[in-house]
Amino acid sequence: MEQLKGIKQGNDKEEIVRIKQALNQTFKIKDLENLRYFLGLEVVRSLLACKPAPTPIDNHEKFSSTESVPFTYIQTYRRLIGRLMYLTNTRPDITFFVQQLSQFLAKPTIAHYNAAIRILRYIKGAPSLGLFFSSTTSVHLKAFCDSDWGTCSDSRQSVTGFSVYLGNSLVSWKSKKQGTISKSSCEA
Repeated sequence: MEQLKGIKQGNDKEEIVRIKQALNQTFKIKDLENLRYFLGLEVVRSLLACKPAPTPIDNHEKFSSTESVPFTYIQTYRRLIGRLMYLTNTRPDITFFVQQLSQFLAKPTIAHYNAAIRILRYIKGAPSLGLFFSSTTSVHLKAFCDSDWGTCSDSRQSVTGFSVYLGNSLVSWKSKKQGTISKSSCEA
């Protein structure tokens, strides 16, 4: 490993080849070329050929199973939501919206599909907003929770959510539809 001292990061192809050779001498590695999967996550180099969106979903949008034309490609919608759900492992900023859209896997509408595409446009515009764990942050545990009142247009159930931070790093989060219907915002 003496050969690896003084290595810098960058895009220098010759330096990368030299590092790979040094690693191979010590560890017998195999070069798999372009990264496709890492730690169970698929790496995609481009999203859509469209303009990025500033937010994942319009704040005033309420989803319902009856207020739009049914989306005929149900499998396409399910695959898209499944991929977005997997992405929430590293992108907690889209978790709530993906959870909202996942309620309509049986009968998606055009509005649901368009909202999912908007989440992709948001991700394209903010690719670096994933989880970040700093080594210099203070080790203080903070937790936040909140709920809304009657978010679901169909069932009128409220949604509760929480997030837990270790220093400035998000370590746990969840949003879930409540099991009972609240009669007031205090009960929610």
